[in-house]
Amino acid sequence: MISLEEAAQGFGAVGSESRLAVLLLLVKTGFEGLTVGEIRQQLEIPASTLAHHLRFLGAANLIVQEKQGREVINKANFDHVKLLGDYLLDECCINS
Repeated sequence: MISLEEAAQGFGAVGSESRLAVLLLLVKTGFEGLTVGEIRQQLEIPASTLAHHLRFLGAANLIVQEKQGREVINKANFDHVKLLGDYLLDECCINS
């Protein structure tokens, strides 16, 4: 279970169209993840802007970044994304 503060941070992180697009791309990619360059190429986001979005998503625990050699692989944190969805349904809908 996550706290209200963690939920707010997670939902706030995807409150930007660009950050939501990055997260959705990483979710669709699955467990392999993508490099910064691959994300930038697919979404056509400038490198500096993308770096900001990735930091924001990482701080909200929605993505994990793993260094592999010279590359950084970005992956959706599926466990935390699921916790956010469960939080919303448990707190807002099921008890109604």
